[in-house]
Amino acid sequence: MAAIKELHCPVCGRSYQPHEVQYTCPVCGSVGTLQVLFDYDSLRLQLDRDGLRTGEQSIWRYKALLPLAADAKVPPLRVGMTPLYDATRMAESLGLRQVWLKDDGQNPTGSFKDRASAMVVSKAMEQGIQTVSTASTGNAAAALAGIGASVGLNIIIFVPATAPEAKIAQLLVYGATVLLVEDTYDVAFELCYQMCLSEGWYCRNTAMNPYTTEGKKTVSYEIAEQLNWQVPDVVMVGVGDGNIIAGIHKGFYDLHQLGWIERIPRLIGVQAEGSSALVHAWQHGLKPEDMIPMPADTIADSISAGVPRDRAKALKAVRETNGAFIAVSDAEILEAIPAVARQSGVFVEPSCAAVYAGARRAAQTQLVQRDESVLLVMTGNGLKDIKRAQQSVSQGLRVQPTIQSIRQALGMGQE
Repeated sequence: MAAIKELHCPVCGRSYQPHEVQYTCPVCGSVGTLQVLFDYDSLRLQLDRDGLRTGEQSIWRYKALLPLAADAKVPPLRVGMTPLYDATRMAESLGLRQVWLKDDGQNPTGSFKDRASAMVVSKAMEQGIQTVSTASTGNAAAALAGIGASVGLNIIIFVPATAPEAKIAQLLVYGATVLLVEDTYDVAFELCYQMCLSEGWYCRNTAMNPYTTEGKKTVSYEIAEQLNWQVPDVVMVGVGDGNIIAGIHKGFYDLHQLGWIERIPRLIGVQAEGSSALVHAWQHGLKPEDMIPMPADTIADSISAGVPRDRAKALKAVRETNGAFIAVSDAEILEAIPAVARQSGVFVEPSCAAVYAGARRAAQTQLVQRDESVLLVMTGNGLKDIKRAQQSVSQGLRVQPTIQSIRQALGMGQE
């Protein structure tokens, strides 16, 4: 177990012990999402990165770097150690030296969010809590429902009624109690938090629970290990609440503190133009506590948030790595769904397609240089939102059941 040294607030700089606070900084409120920090000097003496190679093929191979007891129970579903692909044709298309894809759509419930839910469920079991709740546009809810079902926890989900039907169906299949809120994600988030406080449920809400970041950071450990500890120049990921990019930064930060990697990659967060609060804040040099709610209207529901909940750590991640936030249109996102699939064979949902669209724009504007290596984190499977996939392509070729009709449809000459 990596003993927690402190829970640190990135806004005011105050530190707390785990028994002193459960969710966010008591002084800064919801903007003060806490960062878990360890005694890295001690860990450096105890751990050897080469020893990881004998570990199990999941995020639990990194248990010594997670805030769990060595004998802590963990969910049985295999989360993590997802494939990392060398996307050579995508690199050629984007005009970049090297492009990798990290395919987290292959997690048990089909998204990156399984990492956070596995950690939160473990913490719930550690504390003997039976009911866990979260608000989500779909993926975090599915992750909690699925991971919770694997250990028999009572899961209560708050989700906007406008969430994709496939995602809502997944929650119900797992047996979660699903509350379809007739309002935005941000409203569902607040309702969930208030119910957790009043009823004593464990709140998994993104960023508000500090251990969501600890689960998500494991993707950076995997990336470094899979690339033999030679990290990319740039890592790009879709951003809504900001918790994933914060987790990616935390993972690379841990490894750098341990001396296992030489540097932290530049981090570039991609948002949809219709939900781009962090792009606006970064461009205008805003402090996280000065950000105000902005419109959140995009087909990429997984990265739609009017008030990014982990905005403090997300801005810190980009600013400290000399990275950037960029926005792409819904039209670019739709176009990118088949582009990613045809260039790599990986089928992704809109939030991931946005990352490819962002990489294309970054290459065109030289935000990313041609000689740099870039890794795109693909956070969700395309089956999560089949409606948008259907919108991104034309219909198939309808033919009569004759060879002549087939040849005609294919534009082939007659024999």
